[in-house]
Amino acid sequence: MTLTQTPPPTSTAPLLTVMGLSKRFSVGGTPLQPQMLQAVDHVSFAIGRGESVGLVGESGCGKSTLIRLITRLLDPTDGMIAFEDTKISQIPARYFADRPERSQIQLVFQDPTDSLNPRFTAFDTITEPLRRLGHVKSRQILRERAMELAELVGLPLELLPRYPHQLSGGQKARVGIARAIALHPQLLVLDEPTSALDVSVQALILHLLADLKERLGMSYLFVSHDLNVVRLLCDRVLVMYLGKIVESGPVNDIFDNPAHPYTKALISAIPSFEAKPQPIPLTGEPRSPINPDPNVCRLYGRCPHGQDRCHEEMPLLQPATADTAPTPTSHQVACHFPLNRS
Repeated sequence: MTLTQTPPPTSTAPLLTVMGLSKRFSVGGTPLQPQMLQAVDHVSFAIGRGESVGLVGESGCGKSTLIRLITRLLDPTDGMIAFEDTKISQIPARYFADRPERSQIQLVFQDPTDSLNPRFTAFDTITEPLRRLGHVKSRQILRERAMELAELVGLPLELLPRYPHQLSGGQKARVGIARAIALHPQLLVLDEPTSALDVSVQALILHLLADLKERLGMSYLFVSHDLNVVRLLCDRVLVMYLGKIVESGPVNDIFDNPAHPYTKALISAIPSFEAKPQPIPLTGEPRSPINPDPNVCRLYGRCPHGQDRCHEEMPLLQPATADTAPTPTSHQVACHFPLNRS
């Protein structure tokens, strides 16, 4: 199978399943009263084969921690991560690099400069996964694969001998993407892959990512602050706030009919050429993620629709409309008083 062929689906089961995933970090305190930062709090979702899922939320909401748990760079405190039929959350992060699943879950980092080894040429960077995980030893095969990958991501072949400081931002981004797809992964996790690039280059990289998804049949978990990009590239959206998924659903449902006040506030701030944005203010201070009260809604105190129940009972994900049966891909919201329910 070549890298330009789309593999046929072999199962209707989710490619990735996350159940009750949590990550807490110790930030001091005493043995009797530890101070624990709840970065990810009982998160559950699934990603289907060939599906592109967007993960959005303001800085500090836990997006980066969540994707590092999924890519097994961090060990979870609680919960389960299953990739196909393997519970990869049971494999310690320090051992996961040697597992076969490592080649099937790859990460494209946010900053293409910081994520490249300055001592490696573009050729070395692209072929490193082939050598370490694919166990390819032949210099000729490595050269052929590097050329194939460079052409696939639009990187001129004459740039393969160059070091990162000799490449532009867009060229370094293409090297990082080529490295990530070298072993034909089934799931590609993209951590704001265009945020460090000029606007003109961002469009080229986004077009490349959309093309690669179709050609290689990969699934995407796309993390971004740019909601316009998420709407363009993703099939489904997860909205995260202070460690929790507060809304999820098909991209058009989320953008056209948001059910959570936080989601609506995010969408209201999207720049538009058609009309002047009218951001919905969320007044007050965010709640502390350190030892948060499990019975209080994370948005309580900032939410314009908050009521006493929100301070007494944590809302759980439920269908956004009363007449809808819950499914993994349906529109769901964690709010006692959804905006689109009378």
